[in-house]
Amino acid sequence: MQIKNYLQEIDLTVPRELQTLVENRRVFNLRNCELNIFESYEQAYQVPLTFNDLVITSMIRGKKVMHLSDKPSFDYLPGETVIVSPQERMIIDFPEATADNPTQCIALAIDETYIRETVDYLNSYYNSGDGHQNWRLSFQQYHFENNHEITELINKLIRICTSQDKSKNIYADLQLKELLIRLLQSQQLGQAIENSVTDANGNRLSFVLNYIKEHLTEKIQVDALSRKAYLSRNLFFKWFREQFGITPVEYVNKERIKLAKELLVKPQSSIYDVSKLCGFTDVNYFIRVFRKLEGTTPKVYQSSRG
Repeated sequence: MQIKNYLQEIDLTVPRELQTLVENRRVFNLRNCELNIFESYEQAYQVPLTFNDLVITSMIRGKKVMHLSDKPSFDYLPGETVIVSPQERMIIDFPEATADNPTQCIALAIDETYIRETVDYLNSYYNSGDGHQNWRLSFQQYHFENNHEITELINKLIRICTSQDKSKNIYADLQLKELLIRLLQSQQLGQAIENSVTDANGNRLSFVLNYIKEHLTEKIQVDALSRKAYLSRNLFFKWFREQFGITPVEYVNKERIKLAKELLVKPQSSIYDVSKLCGFTDVNYFIRVFRKLEGTTPKVYQSSRG
């Protein structure tokens, strides 16, 4: 029962200005990106769509069913984002769209050169130090729920792109770079977690993440993690945040809450016992962390799964 991070709603197109009832499109062009707002007001199936650039799309209202090449079809709902590679053909269904319940999503097409320069910057200044660890956008992790940071950045980009501000190219560039970095960090974390399962000692990242996984139910000291990474405490914090966009403590708490959700499915589990089993020494702190990450309390979450 996680509370999704929804984008702020955008005013729908005035009916008299609609060019079509399926994927009506408004476009806002900036120097390094193009914001598209798509709306559909009637059911439709097998609607094709392709962009020349990489596209970050996010649903605002309604439901689509997405068909991407070589990937299983999936429902696409508000609070979710999909990254689509250049020239990839999307086939889209609108099974529930009506005049009273339209779909609306944004598609942010980003200039290839701008993306390459951002990735090059990360590889030059924020490389982990392990020779084979390189920053790159992955299209394996293409469909995910928005976190708070990504939601806020996309909301800001929408406001900037649709404004009349003469300086909007400057503001958009700043937000766009941060959005790309956060997406890269999120993907980097996902990949590092996968690698830590198959090769716990492959590199510094894998070793630290595997250690956290194996000791999740115990007290984990940041000093111990920094020693595992052969870094001072301050350098370890800086290094971890640069790689993943979150602190080591935030990562440990996220993993503990994942475990807590698995344990809470069992109706006989008490909140206090789950808190202890997940490595929390203070049940009130556990409840606060759970609410922050899941948007609800452990008790309400447990009741909803019963």
